[in-house]
Amino acid sequence: MEWRDTGILLSNRTHGENAAIIEVFTPTRGRHAGVVRGGASRKMAPVLQPGAQLDLTWRARLEDHIGTFHAELQQSRASQSMNDRLSLAGLNAVTALLLFCLPEREAHERLYERTQTLMDLLGQRDVWPLAYLQWEVALLEDMGFGLDLSTCAVEGAQANDLSYISPRTGRAVSRKGAGDWADRLLPLPPCLMGHGPAPDSEIVQGFEVTGHFLQNHLAPEIGNKPLPDARQRFVDRFTQNHCA
Repeated sequence: MEWRDTGILLSNRTHGENAAIIEVFTPTRGRHAGVVRGGASRKMAPVLQPGAQLDLTWRARLEDHIGTFHAELQQSRASQSMNDRLSLAGLNAVTALLLFCLPEREAHERLYERTQTLMDLLGQRDVWPLAYLQWEVALLEDMGFGLDLSTCAVEGAQANDLSYISPRTGRAVSRKGAGDWADRLLPLPPCLMGHGPAPDSEIVQGFEVTGHFLQNHLAPEIGNKPLPDARQRFVDRFTQNHCA
């Protein structure tokens, strides 16, 4: 068995004396693991950095074997993240969430494209946090837990004052439709609907919304595991740096 694809490195751990087991996210093979012979060497250290874009060739005798990767660097993203704590925290959050929720060897091409675009924005602090928030929305949608922000869940029609999200259904609710139930709903920041540039406080509200659905809807479906700590570390760092 053999295939070739491009992919984003999600994790790298030493295997034996000189090899490494890596997990990558590819457009056609999804999350996929394999052994890189010599992957723990000093020569390969700059190549096998989380977030790196790799040219991959995978080989195995049988399809269900872990197999081996030959990996060549297409694009390093280390320089965009290693010198900036927020970027590094964001990179760690992305790779941790993908490892957390993606099933093995199942293609998610749209999510891959969104992830690659997000990774290419690393280091651009003026746009990255909002792009990351929108990526979490896309992640939820691709995993089957998309938010429905098109109409009011109560009034059943397009409304100009959509202000809340139902924590149970993920559907938008207008201010009028919420009525006395407003305090039981999640706030709907305009940035989740793509309304103009977003202030930092609004992005933080968005993180609260996506965090709720990641923790209370997605996680129970994949074994009720806790969300990766890396995600909360990124949110905390952004909040401390921008909303203090």
